[in-house]
Amino acid sequence: MWLEPKASFKTIAERFAADPCALPSDFVSSAVAQQCATEVFTKLKAAGVHRFGVRINHAGDYPSKLRDARHPVEVLYFQGAWELTETRCIAIVGSRKASDEGRQRAKKLAKALVGHGFTIVSGLAEGIDRAAHDAAIEAKGQTIAVIGTPLGVYYPKENRELQDRIARDFLVISQVPVLRYSKQAVPQNRLFFPERNVTMSALTEATIIVEASETSGTLTQARAAIHQGRKLFILDSCFSRQDITWPAHFEKLGAVRVRTLDDVRGALG
Repeated sequence: MWLEPKASFKTIAERFAADPCALPSDFVSSAVAQQCATEVFTKLKAAGVHRFGVRINHAGDYPSKLRDARHPVEVLYFQGAWELTETRCIAIVGSRKASDEGRQRAKKLAKALVGHGFTIVSGLAEGIDRAAHDAAIEAKGQTIAVIGTPLGVYYPKENRELQDRIARDFLVISQVPVLRYSKQAVPQNRLFFPERNVTMSALTEATIIVEASETSGTLTQARAAIHQGRKLFILDSCFSRQDITWPAHFEKLGAVRVRTLDDVRGALG
C-alpha cells in the first residue's frame, strides 16, 4: 500500500477506518504482497537484520493502545522482546542538541523511573533520547527504542552500537515502510520521524519532555499525548526559559509541571 501514489499514514489509516475489520492483504493482491515481502526480506537481510518480527492490526499480538493514535499504524516491525510493550512504559524525550543539564536530568529521571518498575521508551536520537536509553540500561532496567528509520538503518550513525544492543537485549520498533523508504529521498524520509513520536506516545502511558525548542519535533509527541489522553509531563526547568512559549501552552491543555519525581508518581498512581 505504501508504494501506491500519495500513500501516507493518514490515507492508509482512512482506508482501514472505512473497513475496520480489513487486513492489509484485503487491499493488495497476493502476488504483489508476495513480491513486496520478498523484497523486504532481501533488504532487511542486506542491512544485517536476520531476525525480526511483524505485528499487524487484527492479526496476533498487536497492542490495542496503538489505536488511540489519530492515524494508527497497521503494521510494525520489531527486533527483540515484544512482551516489553505489555509492561508499564513511559517515554522520556527532548532535544537532539541537548544541554548538559538536560542530559543529566534525563538520566536522573530514567534511573528513578526504572527503580519504580517502568520501561523507558525513547526515539534513539542523540541528546535526551540517548541519555534516557543509556541511563535505563545502566540502572539495569528495560528500554524500548521507537525509531524513525527501517530496522537495520542507523540514525544517527553514532548510535549504531546502542541500537544493536537494544535490539538484542530489549526492543526496537519501527513503523517505517521498508520499500517506500528505499525508493524516496532523504527530505521525504525525514517525515517518518514525527510519525514515530505519535506511535511512541500511544505505546506509553505518559510522556516526559525534558527540554525542547519552540520548533522541536518533540512537540509532535506532546500534541499526540494530549489527543490520545495520555499524561504529558514537562520539567519545571522548561518553564523558566524565556525563548519558548510551548510549556505554558501545553500546561493549559492539561500537561503536568514536574518539580520532583513525586509529581510524576502522583499523577500516574
